[in-house]
Amino acid sequence: MAQAQMADVQDVRVDRPAARLSLAHVLVAFLAFGIAAIAGLLQGLVRGGVITLPKWLNYYEVLTAHGVYMGLVFTTFFIIGFLFSGVARTTGGSLPPAGLRLGWTGWWMMVVGLVMATVTVLTNNASVLYTFYAPMKASPYFYIGTGLLVVGSWVGGFGIFASYRAWKRKNPGKLSPLFTFMAVCTMVLWQIATIGVALEVVLQLIPWSFGWVPTINVLLSRMLLWYFGHPLVYFWLLPVYAMWYVNIPRIIGGKIFSDSLARLSFLLFIFLSTPVGFHHQLMDPGISPEWKFFHVLLTMAVVVPSLMTAFSMFAVFESAGRAKGATGLFGWFKKLPWNDVRFFAPVAGMIAFIPGGTGGIINASYQMNEVVHNTIWVTGHFHLTVGTAVAMTFFGIAYWLVPHLTGRQLTPAVNRLGLVQAVIWATGMLLMSGSMHILGLLGSPRRTAYTTYMNDPTALSWMPLQGVMALGGSLLFISAMLMVGIVLYLAFFAPKGFEEYPIGELDDTAETTPRFMERWSVILSLAVFLIVIAYAYPVIDVIQNAPPGSPPLRTW
Repeated sequence: MAQAQMADVQDVRVDRPAARLSLAHVLVAFLAFGIAAIAGLLQGLVRGGVITLPKWLNYYEVLTAHGVYMGLVFTTFFIIGFLFSGVARTTGGSLPPAGLRLGWTGWWMMVVGLVMATVTVLTNNASVLYTFYAPMKASPYFYIGTGLLVVGSWVGGFGIFASYRAWKRKNPGKLSPLFTFMAVCTMVLWQIATIGVALEVVLQLIPWSFGWVPTINVLLSRMLLWYFGHPLVYFWLLPVYAMWYVNIPRIIGGKIFSDSLARLSFLLFIFLSTPVGFHHQLMDPGISPEWKFFHVLLTMAVVVPSLMTAFSMFAVFESAGRAKGATGLFGWFKKLPWNDVRFFAPVAGMIAFIPGGTGGIINASYQMNEVVHNTIWVTGHFHLTVGTAVAMTFFGIAYWLVPHLTGRQLTPAVNRLGLVQAVIWATGMLLMSGSMHILGLLGSPRRTAYTTYMNDPTALSWMPLQGVMALGGSLLFISAMLMVGIVLYLAFFAPKGFEEYPIGELDDTAETTPRFMERWSVILSLAVFLIVIAYAYPVIDVIQNAPPGSPPLRTW
């Protein structure tokens, strides 16, 4: 019965109001992606010593634009659009009126916030880098704009919750569809995680940037930022995992390995992704080693749901291959559809996530973190995780999602071009991220423009690898422009037709999913409990024993 219900989902036609909402998010996402790619190219060429920017364009302005547009705007818009589409498809083909209203309200709030932040970045009044660390001060309108972006994403999340609740009312006592459950988990994590940055922006950065208060508690500001900063990574990753768990099995002709395992992995991310922020502050003063150690322990625990996901996916791959007649230990590998960009791009990102995740363990290990802290190794690490695992999975989604939403088709020619695009991206990232990792071990710092440090021999020895890094960045730019062009073609010019929204069916041998996995009162209580344990005392301590406040600084 469960399989029949899931199979029926494949035949549900596109609901135009829901499609328009998702498409609006996805198109803004790729507009931001294109802008971020241009900024990234300039940044890489400057850092590699290839070009010098004109006097009217600041390197740190370019760095800020690249980080904000790629890390916040592209990801947030794409994720919300993707989640709305999947919720619509798995709950009957449409969104309830409340979901649509909240979705569009959130989209407009995010767009207005994006415009406000963009103006301040382009006028060089917000060159505070991707993390906008205090005491560097941006224009208050940058903080207001990014704040609106976050609040708009909350409203979009409320739209997903409203859609979930409407389905539950129509289906009392039933477990929600797997994708819808994953969408709710993703937005629950996001709502919890963004509380920290919202408090920082509203209570600290906006009053301070307007001059209403003369100084800022820098340590508290960083605590609140990193309360948000690491679960942000899992906000990026959970939609990726949703695609891996739910969409890829259908694409390769396989079955979902375990509904229970998939749901449990997402619940573990809700529990463990937020109370880990101090592993980003291992070198910061003012936080006791005991609290840092506790956060490191929880950080290591987050590895578990990722390992569960890896196990599940390779089980899906092997079972699908053997169902197609594969023999031998690795014969199933050859049976996978490597010539299908919908599969190839996400799996290339999946493979890159193996060294990316290993680097994360290194960053969270106290002694090893001392070696790589604030070096360009860290930049290489998140380009493997976000720039490869996340971005390439988003590419793979876009190849079928955009034509599905617009009533068009992914043609064989575009599929082949997509394979070229994915290979160029993976090659460019291998060159750039690989060079960054090596340069970090050699001591090259992050967040700096090109410099030879007055022709210091050590700095001069970095130059060849920085040239390779620039070459990788150039390949990434070519791939990004191809991707933007393909998205526009699939949205407006591809042949009319119907592109399937691939929803996987559950394996016949899978165990029944326990009902407790949707007891949200228990789930949220446990998540809040862990956060309070991890943060309450350190935050109170840094407020009661505040370090000297810092006036605003403009370093550009």
